[in-house]
Amino acid sequence: QVQLVESGGGLVQAGGSLRLSCAGSGRTFSRYAMGWFRQAPGKEREFVAAITRTGDTTYYADSVKGRFTISRDNAKNTVYLQMNSLKTEDTAVYYCAARALSGIYTKADNYYDWGQGTQVTVSS
Repeated sequence: QVQLVESGGGLVQAGGSLRLSCAGSGRTFSRYAMGWFRQAPGKEREFVAAITRTGDTTYYADSVKGRFTISRDNAKNTVYLQMNSLKTEDTAVYYCAARALSGIYTKADNYYDWGQGTQVTVSS
């Protein structure tokens, strides 16, 4: 099991940028495939981006492709989500998630460990 803590959320104007971080505990962070999800009020949690253990492969939801970038630094036990050209519809609580397997995963049910979330609000 890994403990995850997100940070970097906040209020930003449309067109702006934010970088979210997700710090994991322990010395086995590199064993975990990681993902970012988000949940807006009244909506289900949705997939945003995912990355393999080594960071060699990434995958994005169509709604964020070309605007968001997921990356990781295993030496720092951290995964990042760089969000550019933000839109009001990106407003949500953003969660990072971990699964101790190889591969890349896009469904929430694939992940076993979750952070507490960080709020991102994009104003018009």
